[in-house]
Amino acid sequence: MKIPSSEITPRGLYLRRREFLRLGAAGAGALLLPRSASAAVAPPGKLARIEGVKDSPLSTRDEKLTPYGDVTGYNNFYEFGTGKDDPARAAGTLRPRPWTVSFEGEIKEPRRLDVDELMKRFPLEERIYRMRCVEAWSMVVPWVGFPLGALVKWLEPTSKAKYLAFETLRDPERMPGQRQGVLDWPYVEGLRIDEAVHPLAILAVGLYGEVLPNQNGAPVRLVVPWKYGFKGIKSIVRVRFVESPPPTSWNISAPGEYGFYANVNPEVDHPRWSQARERRLGEFFRRKTLPFNGYGDQVAGLYAGLDLRKNY
Repeated sequence: MKIPSSEITPRGLYLRRREFLRLGAAGAGALLLPRSASAAVAPPGKLARIEGVKDSPLSTRDEKLTPYGDVTGYNNFYEFGTGKDDPARAAGTLRPRPWTVSFEGEIKEPRRLDVDELMKRFPLEERIYRMRCVEAWSMVVPWVGFPLGALVKWLEPTSKAKYLAFETLRDPERMPGQRQGVLDWPYVEGLRIDEAVHPLAILAVGLYGEVLPNQNGAPVRLVVPWKYGFKGIKSIVRVRFVESPPPTSWNISAPGEYGFYANVNPEVDHPRWSQARERRLGEFFRRKTLPFNGYGDQVAGLYAGLDLRKNY
């Protein structure tokens, strides 16, 4: 099923762009910036702190953090609505505790672990990452999480394990957006196993030193900073180790627009917008989009010999 533009960009955002054209550039910068669902966003300090978190040397240290209200008030999480501020208003129905994640497939032994057990088993770090969203938005987020590679190693995959297939909770009661046929539910995503074990890839359980807000993917989500935001599957309940490339939700929905890899490549435009420049949430002016979101020195080797114009 191909999703129309009106489902991907909220109508209100289109109207604000039209209003900007009417008013002219003077004083209209705020109209191009996303609305934070401020009334629905719990301020910092309202969620549980995560103790024992260490700073990571892999963090991006030279860029200003995106304000908490923008990170938590402007999200893609279609399980709670297609508007960017819908998740902050509607995700209160999600109950992130208790929560277990199943690990299956080509591993030594299938396991089902509570998310709090995962947090205790693997050392937690704060990772400040620049993140590339769809529709040419970006942000800098202080995630709290642990290396996905440490979990993969602990699970002891077999020689047949070439990919990881991730799956989100399917529960229309807790996720009312799933009552609509916007996507095929549950949301699914995938990584090559060499991508999954790269030191930059993490499973995030918090941000800004606190547990994840519901709208940001509580209680555990994928963060792969050199890829587009739709690769960051939220509220994970199952991970399967598989031999063949697994299906991914956006590639199923719009294969001509969203490929399996989702690497940030500013030289390849999305069919409906340019990827060459981006606007950081909270800023007016656009900036140049960096290949692999600025992580090319670390990850470009993963794709040596791969045509990134065809393998988007």
